[in-house]
Amino acid sequence: MKTIRFIPTGVHAYFDYIGGIGLLAAPFVFGFYRVGGAAVIIPMMLGIGLILYSLLTNYELGIPGLKFIPMPVHLAFDLLASVFLAISPFLFGFINQAPNAWLPHIIAGVTVILLVLVSQKRYQPKVRAVV
Repeated sequence: MKTIRFIPTGVHAYFDYIGGIGLLAAPFVFGFYRVGGAAVIIPMMLGIGLILYSLLTNYELGIPGLKFIPMPVHLAFDLLASVFLAISPFLFGFINQAPNAWLPHIIAGVTVILLVLVSQKRYQPKVRAVV
């Protein structure tokens, strides 16, 4: 079966940084920072991690000269982190809190899983003509 990978690495890169900031802000935006514990720590740590490994990824928005993480490895990190995020309310028992404490974890996790499945695996830098 052929996979459908239509999201270019450059678009995925923007989603990475927006998602990292979103994960850091989620406890405050969705009002579950008072729940504390894993409900707050997990998205914030994953947001920091996402931004850091995105900066080191060999794609359009990685830091030039420091891009040593290949895109397939980046996608594997994304997949592992998003599965962990989606199941974290069950693993750490905050599924019994108000929906604003656990639903963002599940929605963000499933959304990133889908993004990984449709993102291209190869960064193809543009060749610049020398004049």
